[in-house]
Amino acid sequence: MTSPAAESSSANAAVSGVLPVFQMPYHEDESIDFATLEREIDWLIEQGADGVVMAMVSETLRLTDAERRTVAECVCKKVGTRGSVVISVSAESSFAACEHARHAAAAGATALMAIPPVSVAVGEDALRRYYERILAATGLPLVVQDASGYVGRPMSIQFQANLLRDFPERVLFKPEATPIGPRLSALRDATNGRARILEGSGGVALVDSFRRGVVGTMPGAEILQAIIALWRALEAGNDQRAYELSLPISSLVAVQNSLDAFLAVEKYLLHRQGIFKNRVIRGPTGFNLDEETRREVDRLFDLLQTAVAGV
Repeated sequence: MTSPAAESSSANAAVSGVLPVFQMPYHEDESIDFATLEREIDWLIEQGADGVVMAMVSETLRLTDAERRTVAECVCKKVGTRGSVVISVSAESSFAACEHARHAAAAGATALMAIPPVSVAVGEDALRRYYERILAATGLPLVVQDASGYVGRPMSIQFQANLLRDFPERVLFKPEATPIGPRLSALRDATNGRARILEGSGGVALVDSFRRGVVGTMPGAEILQAIIALWRALEAGNDQRAYELSLPISSLVAVQNSLDAFLAVEKYLLHRQGIFKNRVIRGPTGFNLDEETRREVDRLFDLLQTAVAGV
């Protein structure tokens, strides 16, 4: 019989490779389009994703609690045995986060992920209790996400290292505080290389992060084919191919300079590729894709497609 610790370690190891964060499709009335969501999940897995992630770019902060639960159930069922499923359980209270965690575990998630609360700036003692309670709620691995490049405040390297020390088979990290590269290396070095770290820059920092030892990447869904090709080139040590891909990827991602910009551009490109029926985002939003930006996105996407094809 496999012990709970061994099961957690195995699941921890499964959270690796290319794990795209799926976008949330809506009908015109802003209700969730589950048929399109299932088509998106199939499309991601068929392209070679090692699993999928429900996180901030999935608009979790704009969903009701009931919707979060239903989406988690839908995605876990749809992925099945084809890959890992990481479910964000972030909430403004530890109680609510634990409720989301238990539900995700029951739905079949491989791992959980959580950013700190965003409505209040808590100290590290309170933040420690927040993560401890989420870890205690289930036996699943937990990706500790420092999303301060978008929301909240950075976590200290020592805080993260202490979590790994005390939960060595349970905790992974997704550091998005700036500067990403040096902080990633600092976390690696502070844990003697034991920290399993996932990259979350949309691909713009993937080459640098790979060389600093990440075990996986959580990009958006819209350019997954290119991200997978880049990841494979990095694994093969093919620098020329890696840079052929990373330069247009970085240019395209650079247009997406906020969370709402990521939402707008990703949904536009998913719509362009025939995966989404529309580009509906739940408002209010802080970014609108104007015509000139859209034309630049089209030009960069076309260049990226050429690079992926190796022309």
